[in-house]
Amino acid sequence: PNSSTADYRDWASDFLWTGSTKSKGIGIFVKNGASIEPLDWDSQGLVQFLPARIDSRFDILAVWTQNVRPASLGYIGQFWKYFQTHRNALTQDSLIIGDFNSNSIWDKPRRAWNHSECVRELEVCGFRSLYHLAKNERQGEETNPTFYMYRHESRPFHIDYGFAHHSRIPDGWTGVSVGDPTEWLSFSDHVPIIFEL
Repeated sequence: PNSSTADYRDWASDFLWTGSTKSKGIGIFVKNGASIEPLDWDSQGLVQFLPARIDSRFDILAVWTQNVRPASLGYIGQFWKYFQTHRNALTQDSLIIGDFNSNSIWDKPRRAWNHSECVRELEVCGFRSLYHLAKNERQGEETNPTFYMYRHESRPFHIDYGFAHHSRIPDGWTGVSVGDPTEWLSFSDHVPIIFEL
């Protein structure tokens, strides 16, 4: 944002950003007037995780897993390692949101940190996938893709997620919407996924 236009900086006046270049990173943007402060969590060398406290009311852990070496720490392996290090820092006032680049359809059965196992571990800690709860769908059977490889509607996948503690989700809650690819693919290979809590 600091390298962008004045109009953009005005819109994004309150934010946190981390990344290797001005155009590749991860950010949390809050509306004007809301406070945001970084949380001092050891990154363990994992670069695309951004924990923050919003309005002194709740925490967000922003996630963007990527393909790295060694392969055991690629994609969901990165989240597994980060989660194991910080699971006790997550509370009922935490949200975990981002591009996990993962889905249970790609589970490697003999790997302890596949997608399904990460979801199970999150559930043990009280966290539920907001999309799956609202849509009453199972992991790997999502009917609303969030990503289109090479921006082709013929290559859809669901790889973006939000998790919240079950104590913060009202009974019967359905506040999830996923962007229409015909409106968004000219901007990105991802479409927005919106959670209203």
